[in-house]
Amino acid sequence: MPFRRGLAALLLAATSLLAATPAGAGPIRVTDAAGRSVEISDTSRIVSIGGAVTETLFALGLGERVVAVDTTSTYPAAAEARPDVGYMRQLGAEGVLSARPSLILAAEGSGPPEAIAVLQAAGIPFVTVPNQPSAEGVAALIRAVSAAAGEPEKGEALAARTKAEIDAVAAALAAAPKPRVAFVMTPPRAAPLVAGRGTAADAMLQLAGATNVFADLSGYKPATPEASLVAAPAVIVTMARGAAPDAAMTAAIAADPALGGTPAAKAGAILSFDGSYLLGFGPRTAAALRDLASKLHPGLVLPEPAAGSNG
Repeated sequence: MPFRRGLAALLLAATSLLAATPAGAGPIRVTDAAGRSVEISDTSRIVSIGGAVTETLFALGLGERVVAVDTTSTYPAAAEARPDVGYMRQLGAEGVLSARPSLILAAEGSGPPEAIAVLQAAGIPFVTVPNQPSAEGVAALIRAVSAAAGEPEKGEALAARTKAEIDAVAAALAAAPKPRVAFVMTPPRAAPLVAGRGTAADAMLQLAGATNVFADLSGYKPATPEASLVAAPAVIVTMARGAAPDAAMTAAIAADPALGGTPAAKAGAILSFDGSYLLGFGPRTAAALRDLASKLHPGLVLPEPAAGSNG
């Protein structure tokens, strides 16, 4: 009898493993964003690093395979319930490996390089996922994640639909007047940073049919009263955690010496969005773009999302 119980337990464990591991003729081989050829034989235990990577796995219906995430992976709620391996740019190899992954998917920009080198040498498939802030970049990310997870067909459908929705909103905005907008990051008790060219915020403002008044800057730079006076944004967009407007951040911008005198601050034209939603450039980007565009272009009719879209 004990033997039968032990055999039953082994069979149950084997059945669970087979259910978690996608069926296929053999190992998957992909070329990642770093140009590395990676062979993947087991996708049942994925450590997902990067909010857009994690969102994509869940959007593909593969959330049950995700065993750990990084701190930028805040959506969906089920992702936040997973063990946290740390901030994507300050990873510790030991923390990632402690999740016993069979596959590590990490967005471009993950680091530090020393930790990535250890993870790549650990004998566990490590795939660097492209993460560029554009409609094409979103599609490439979705395709890369789905290919590494062994679900390219699902990924192709999601990538094509998401890119088509982003393109449709951008096309609807093509002839609309471009409001002058500044994107401001205001960490607590710190000087505000504004987004210049080459940032995800600049890319989102362009897609939303806006003129980034700080596009002459590169990256995120501290705002100065002189530059803000010349830039004169009519609208300020900033980040908040969650869907509700961040009253404290809005008040801080309005009271800031560099930004308080701008037309946007004086008129109270300050919009706040969840940062990972607006700047994640993943499956929810079409919805985020539509939300931002609707506030920057009130009254403009924008295309509705397709059934089953993430938002």
